Amino acid sequence: MNIVEIQELRIQGLSVRTCNADEVHPDRARIGALWADFAVQVAPHLAHGAVTYGVYHHYESDANGAYDLLVGSDAVQQKAQAGAQPWPVVDIHAGSYGVFQVHGAMPQAVVEAWGRAWAYFADPHCAHQRAYTTDFERYGADGAVDIFIALAAT
Repeated sequence: MNIVEIQELRIQGLSVRTCNADEVHPDRARIGALWADFAVQVAPHLAHGAVTYGVYHHYESDANGAYDLLVGSDAVQQKAQAGAQPWPVVDIHAGSYGVFQVHGAMPQAVVEAWGRAWAYFADPHCAHQRAYTTDFERYGADGAVDIFIALAAT
């Protein structure tokens, strides 16, 4: 894990509220459908070279509680149709983030990387604590994904 400083960033896209316990049950999982909706509704409106993000925010408590996930970009062009409502936005908080990098077949590679992140922070000797403010995945054009976990101030 590397530690980096992130400046505030506004992401616009589609959002859902879920929890990890629901995501392991196909009949209650929402994240896969959210990504599918993003591909149809938002991706066609991305500016050339736009970066895609998955932003986890509004944590109820910790990794076991509910949270919101917004899938979007910092380069969404507004919807053109009359009367269309703008897509939701979320601000990624500025601060220190631990970064876990992943390559491989999606979505399994991202799921496994989150498992590594949870194990890292669950270690009783871990030098860092999660802030549970905004965490995010940044999807690169080369197929790489970086998972950024907000760190609590020490």
